[in-house]
Amino acid sequence: MQSPAHKPRFAMDPFGSVHDLTFADLERMLEADGVRPIHAGSVWRVLHRGLATDLGPEHDFLPPVRRWLDSQLSQGMRLDCPTVSEALVSTDGATRKLLLRLEDGQEVETVVMGYPGRYTACVSTQAGCAMGCVFCATGQMGFVRNLRPGEIVAQVLAAQRMLRDSGDAGLRNLVLMGMGEPLANYDAVIQALRIVSDSRGANISPSRISISTVGVVPGILRLAEENQPYPLAVSLHATNDEERTALVPVNQRWPLASLLDACRIYSAKTSRKIFFGWTLMEKINDTPEHARQLVALLKGLDAHVNLIHLNPTDQFRAGASEASAAALFKSILQEAGFACTTRQRRGIDVAAGCGQLRSRAGAVGKRVE
Repeated sequence: MQSPAHKPRFAMDPFGSVHDLTFADLERMLEADGVRPIHAGSVWRVLHRGLATDLGPEHDFLPPVRRWLDSQLSQGMRLDCPTVSEALVSTDGATRKLLLRLEDGQEVETVVMGYPGRYTACVSTQAGCAMGCVFCATGQMGFVRNLRPGEIVAQVLAAQRMLRDSGDAGLRNLVLMGMGEPLANYDAVIQALRIVSDSRGANISPSRISISTVGVVPGILRLAEENQPYPLAVSLHATNDEERTALVPVNQRWPLASLLDACRIYSAKTSRKIFFGWTLMEKINDTPEHARQLVALLKGLDAHVNLIHLNPTDQFRAGASEASAAALFKSILQEAGFACTTRQRRGIDVAAGCGQLRSRAGAVGKRVE
């Protein structure tokens, strides 16, 4: 149950939008205004399946719904429909990156990656990020503000529109690995995921939605306690506190021992595999000894390791690992019995790494209070 501080914002609230609402929220809103809640379905379909950017008279709603919408719109009901500041397509056509401008002028990134038979969107959960990971362009920006649920949902809908307009199939997978730390914006993230996984709307299966964290322990424990259905990905990158703190400063707050304890609790409560991200950096964390240390660290966990090629940024000039070093690292993990995959390197020519396009476009704006 949501706390009073996280109740859905309705039309009269100038800081929210109709895209913040779950289907049940919309039903309650209609019923509170004397309209049969069954009519929520027609509004929801227009917004989340029709991908509408307005609710004006061109939409053929039944008279009670039309009257209600006209009343709400006159009172300030808003939709989250960010404008596209920039859209880039990689040379191979498989990766497309959108820089989306929100109502207050902040810009966030959404990446759509095409694979055989499927599309995956990577969306942002914050403008900027407070985690400060030294190899991440977003982490180098600093934190501006959390996104509302509707601003997260709007990125998914923008990706769907882009795919529809180019004649491609819809999204099958969603990863929360864009700008920001999802578990530092927990309530808005979970609300957004309830919306986009609703079978009456975007209908992205919860099992195909991954929440990625750098190790926000209270958020991991809350996911476990609530048994949220979304797969968990943990960005690890090092096997001791000294090396990890140098790469991921939030490790000072939640060191490896507490992070791994939280992962074990999560695994025990949910019976789900955890995906651990490891960005390979030449001579920093890509040696055989690092691989053996990782094997020891993850012993006893149902773990899948995703090896990631580094996307260099201007402020972190370490190099990506050589192919031979990456292959040896992977083989050590596999020989120890861990599932291990190497993420395809995608979108380098369109600055597809988290925050890179936003950094190129200019500094993040002032914090919005």
